[in-house]
Amino acid sequence: MFLFLSKLLPLFVYPLGLSCLLLVLALAWLRRRPRRASGAIALALIILLASSNGWVAAYLTRSLEWRHLPIADIPSAQAIVVLGGGILPADPPRPWVEMTDAGDRVLYGSRLYLAGKAPLLILSGGRITWREGGASESADMAEIAESMGAPPEAIVQDPTSLNTYQNAVNVKQILQERGLNQIILVTSALHMPRSLLIFEKQGIEVIPAATDFSVSEKNLKAIASTPQARALNLIPDARNLNQVSKVMKEYIGLGVYRLRGWL
Repeated sequence: MFLFLSKLLPLFVYPLGLSCLLLVLALAWLRRRPRRASGAIALALIILLASSNGWVAAYLTRSLEWRHLPIADIPSAQAIVVLGGGILPADPPRPWVEMTDAGDRVLYGSRLYLAGKAPLLILSGGRITWREGGASESADMAEIAESMGAPPEAIVQDPTSLNTYQNAVNVKQILQERGLNQIILVTSALHMPRSLLIFEKQGIEVIPAATDFSVSEKNLKAIASTPQARALNLIPDARNLNQVSKVMKEYIGLGVYRLRGWL
């Protein structure tokens, strides 16, 4: 139930869901309380315009992504842990496993393994049956890692975790079985602040290795570099709206996980 509610309830807080909720209220108030209806419509418009703004999206994203910037030379550890995300199963008509932006996680984790940063590659991630189903994300990530040159005997899978807390608990068990406790943690830069706190709460020694950065130094400079760029970033853009929703998901997650004592 917690898993379902954690997916459902935030939808009404994210900009699009909240705006739709306000518009529904406005329709209900339109005849009897027109002033209140007008206020709800205005608020919905403000939320949509602000959340789809390029500056807002970039600076909110940076507030999380830049907390754990990559270091020049990541030190070696006992294991590399890659968290699931951004992997699409090989369901027809897809010819093979496919990746979204967050799929950079398994690419970067495999690259670190091939660079000799750790002798073990732990891939953590299941799949929610009532959403996608099929093989676990860890199995699909293993296919990608092996195609990059990681040997099967160096890969350990956690195919049952369905959220970041379960990632940490299951990985802790895998490490304890092998007498290990030091890892390089690979996940998206936006996801790293919450993930790092959860893994450290489990008593694991963590070296963060963030990837999948949405905002770079060049992006920030380009936003206001020319009149054309400034104008385009003022125009509502669905990509910005989606990015702000991702940021809000992480901030909500930080709050909820803290209340539950998970970080």
